[in-house]
Amino acid sequence: MTQSSPLLALRAGLLAHLSGDVPLAALMGGRLRLYDEPPRGAAPVYALFGPSEVSDDSVDGARRHRHAFALTVFAKPGSARSALEVAEQIAARLDEADLTLSGHVLVLLRLKSLAALRDERTGEARTTLSFEAVTEVAA
Repeated sequence: MTQSSPLLALRAGLLAHLSGDVPLAALMGGRLRLYDEPPRGAAPVYALFGPSEVSDDSVDGARRHRHAFALTVFAKPGSARSALEVAEQIAARLDEADLTLSGHVLVLLRLKSLAALRDERTGEARTTLSFEAVTEVAA
């Protein structure tokens, strides 16, 4: 049996968990807009999966993985608040959430930080959420 990727399982679980959030969808223009890559020609507000790192965290024979990952929310032009509102909603939904993952069990999901940034060159505002998670391969 091929073991599924813990990172892909976590991302799918995040998407599934956030997709039912009506207030979040409203803040993003009517639907969840969380992508792997910037959508061609799409205007903000949307979010991207940012840098991710997965490391072995096995203990007592249990195959576990520690995740460090980021989600970046891009603001509407002239409205840093639009990214902050979306980021706060995502943080509220995900911090300590209990997600269902395919082939894995979520042990921990915690918000580590939220940072509001402005690109000096473009003036584009964005908010980055950094999370930590621990997953375990399902028995």
